[in-house]
Amino acid sequence: MIIEVDFNSDEAIYVQLCNQIILGIATSVIREGDSLPSVRQLADTIGVNMHTVNKAYSVLKREGYISLDKRRGAVIAIDADKLEQLEEMRRELRIVLARGCCKNISRREVHDLVDEIFDEYGQPGMTDGR
Repeated sequence: MIIEVDFNSDEAIYVQLCNQIILGIATSVIREGDSLPSVRQLADTIGVNMHTVNKAYSVLKREGYISLDKRRGAVIAIDADKLEQLEEMRRELRIVLARGCCKNISRREVHDLVDEIFDEYGQPGMTDGR
């Protein structure tokens, strides 16, 4: 998995790392049980401080995307608490949809966009909501 950091972005580097790892999981670039690079390796590879990578891994662990194993390091281990995730998505989508409504984006355009993005993740059995 290639991680790219935009050092000119307003988004914190650790947040960028978290988001890219989550996208990697969603697109099956990395899968359950895969090991992530060590904190030192990833920090050296992308040219950031080890504390930044450590913070990203801590957030991912807290959010249930990875576990920390003494022998294998950071390992993809998805904690599937679906109801909690749906509530978080609801909170985030309220703001995103409100912004879209203010810009006259239609329901159909939103649905098409959601379908397009969801199709990028290509999870078998997940395209029809079941």
